[in-house]
Amino acid sequence: MRRYFRFFVIDIPSGYSDKKSRPNAPINVMLSSLILKEKNGWSYKQLLDRIDFDIKIRTALGLQGLEETPFTEPTIFDFQNRLNDYNIKHGVNLIEQVFDRLTNKQLEDLNVRADIQRSDSFLVASNIRKYSRLQLLIEGILRFYRVLKDEEKESINSLISSYLDKKTSGRYIYDLSRDDIPKEFENIGRIYLEIIEIFRNNYQDVEIYKILERLFEEHFTVVEEKVSIKSTDELSSSIMQSPDDLDATYRKKRDQESRGQLVNITETANPDNDINLICDICNAPNNKDDSKILNGRIDKIKEKTPELTELHTDGAYGSEENDKKMEELEINHIQTGVRGRKSKVLIEIEKKSDCEYEVSCPNQEVKSSPARKHYKALFDNEICANCKLRDSCPTILLKKNNKRVYYFTEKDYLKNSRHRKILKIPEERRKLRSNVEATVKEFKDRLNHKGKLKVRGAFKTSVWAYIPISRDYKFWSYVPVYQYTLT
Repeated sequence: MRRYFRFFVIDIPSGYSDKKSRPNAPINVMLSSLILKEKNGWSYKQLLDRIDFDIKIRTALGLQGLEETPFTEPTIFDFQNRLNDYNIKHGVNLIEQVFDRLTNKQLEDLNVRADIQRSDSFLVASNIRKYSRLQLLIEGILRFYRVLKDEEKESINSLISSYLDKKTSGRYIYDLSRDDIPKEFENIGRIYLEIIEIFRNNYQDVEIYKILERLFEEHFTVVEEKVSIKSTDELSSSIMQSPDDLDATYRKKRDQESRGQLVNITETANPDNDINLICDICNAPNNKDDSKILNGRIDKIKEKTPELTELHTDGAYGSEENDKKMEELEINHIQTGVRGRKSKVLIEIEKKSDCEYEVSCPNQEVKSSPARKHYKALFDNEICANCKLRDSCPTILLKKNNKRVYYFTEKDYLKNSRHRKILKIPEERRKLRSNVEATVKEFKDRLNHKGKLKVRGAFKTSVWAYIPISRDYKFWSYVPVYQYTLT
């Protein structure tokens, strides 16, 4: 089975503005350039150098002469900032829309069936340094200090002189012993409170001041004007990891620590397809559970590919909310690697009506009846007494009527049904999910040796993710990209 990695087909106008002093670089060329940059793993400097001096790249971008430079480095940065601002203001990622339009076109042109799909996620670390807690707090003060006017700096020089003498947060904590740290936390808490009160009126809308406030709120408490450092148990994995990336969160998955984002991908997986396409990509905080990510995306995936009837995932994607949504959308959720301990006795629950279920074990089948907070199924204990599995059976013996009872809820039924769905599909489709890990590897190969991106922030991570071009895929060097970036 071949996987199809491709560049974008962008049906947008060239993007010239009538407003004076506004950059008039064509959007299709800038986005095509970003595609080339990601495809080849170039830096921005390398990209601009190629655009200026590589005839193949200039031809691919639709540049006719050698004297024309379509944009400068600040322009392409400004272009990405505008995309980010639009995303924040309207909640719409324009590059995602381009990706979706491309996918729909290719599904149709390449006759790819999207009725069966598979999904998986992976961690991507942000391009930030690892700060200790104290170092991060000192770094916040030093960065705020740098934006102050000279007269404002003088007003707090004596307050933070010990940090200024060392010039960097790293140098300051290098000379501290372990016994010094509790006192340092107590002292820096008071400094934070004083700086925040001094500069609130003039700096409350400035980003670095907001960072200072956030650090204070996340790490300290104030009770009767006394500042106390929070214990590590009180800290959330969502606290700021670095002032350079306010979206990065912390997660430890198995033995892997990561400070950054999580990317979730969904691709077609019908065995009859000659090639498979990635249908959906999203990024989220890395401390967000896979089941919640799927819950927020499945409606959109179904909207983009209405024919979807079977979705393969691992055990992390299951939840009661997802079970209900899958039932509503008529999607068969196939799970592998189910979480939790495997039961030695298979109990099957089938729904017959809104309040009636049929429960069966390997030896008998009974109808349930509603109880006060759950449902119960009464099994004949005489049959159970001769069962070889009775010591491992999840049922409970009721002495008053010599029956064995099995209690369950609607949630248990949904989970039970989901776990058994894999047994109801042909055996050749039961291992479809595992191959999505090969797609994940293609993404991970674009990270550096530490698993880090070259960029920071949620939006730039999404830009990186939405251009999933394999470096091994031969680029059509002599076919102008701009022809494929406009309808």
